[in-house]
Amino acid sequence: MPKKIPLRQCLGCREMKPKKELLRVVRSKEGEISLDLRGKASGRGAYVCPSSDCLKKAIKSKALSRAFDTQIPQEIYDALLSQMEAEHGTE
Repeated sequence: MPKKIPLRQCLGCREMKPKKELLRVVRSKEGEISLDLRGKASGRGAYVCPSSDCLKKAIKSKALSRAFDTQIPQEIYDALLSQMEAEHGTE
């Protein structure tokens, strides 16, 4: 019997994709929001494709704010974008 592949929905393009193909954005218990590159950080997680376009769509639609049930300052969005572009290049 083949192993079941966990799927998650990208907040930007809204497509269901295998969990390993997506990047996890996590909100810690302290309220700090960061990019979880290993996918194992504790806290509430939300997933986006590893492209800056999907992250920009999620920012524009305020999907991250809804997923974490909190207002997210623009500085955090800018930091997430720059960190994603540094890790995965510009797409």
